[in-house]
Amino acid sequence: MPIYTIAEYRVRPSGVHKVKRAIQEFLPYIHIRKHEPGTRVYNAWQQKDDPTHFIHFFIFEHQAAVEAHSKSDAVKRFEDAYGPELVGGGVVFTDYVNVASKPE
Repeated sequence: MPIYTIAEYRVRPSGVHKVKRAIQEFLPYIHIRKHEPGTRVYNAWQQKDDPTHFIHFFIFEHQAAVEAHSKSDAVKRFEDAYGPELVGGGVVFTDYVNVASKPE
């Protein structure tokens, strides 16, 4: 059963560009199937009217895929980039159940 996860966090205004650059550097790792074959979807969104607010949306095939993702060197590098910029607490991860969806 797929796992739908949202990660949400805020960064200081001076760190917005650093975090966006780190997301762009992280993205190719996720999209190469040999690195994370169990990661079906990864999206990173920045709030339009509050550029310090980021949300990441994941769909993982199973729990083993979540664990492989969270233990990867690429995730560690990404955490090292955004971690010092966080404000208002850490990243909040929330899992969801898909009730309905419409393909794009």
